[in-house]
Amino acid sequence: MRIAIISDSHDNIPNIEKFLDWVNKNQIEMIIHCGDLAAPSIISKELDPKFFGPIHFVHGNVADRELNEKFAKESKHAVCHGDLGELEIEGVKIAFCHYPKQAEELGLTKKYDLVFYGHDHTPWEKQIEKTRLLNPGTLAGMFNKATFAVYDTKTKKAELILLEKI
Repeated sequence: MRIAIISDSHDNIPNIEKFLDWVNKNQIEMIIHCGDLAAPSIISKELDPKFFGPIHFVHGNVADRELNEKFAKESKHAVCHGDLGELEIEGVKIAFCHYPKQAEELGLTKKYDLVFYGHDHTPWEKQIEKTRLLNPGTLAGMFNKATFAVYDTKTKKAELILLEKI
């Protein structure tokens, strides 16, 4: 399965639309958002109607928690996991959160193959014990160029994608 990992989209509609266009053309089956959607309406106006696979997300520090959960409950595809999401996909144990420190702590538990996170807007990859930590950067393009990642559960490979190159 090919999964797109995004974080820190911060209501940047043109970047979200460009990202969604790309994922729909490139056989992406799931989206994981590591927080800071910003306006919860992004779920109902952009993500849910334009992507037909599952969308899993966590809050982040720029979040209206109640509205995030409300919009997710009304959504066909989106699931709000609070501050920590956990999934097992094709035998790959995945956790996702917003903060780098929390991601490192999750990596130290040795419970996960992958931990995705965001917050600092900087693409980064690191190995802690058996756990691979991956930060896809910022889809909004704030403080760094707009990026996202794609992870393939079959090949176990991650690819960082620069939005301006697609």
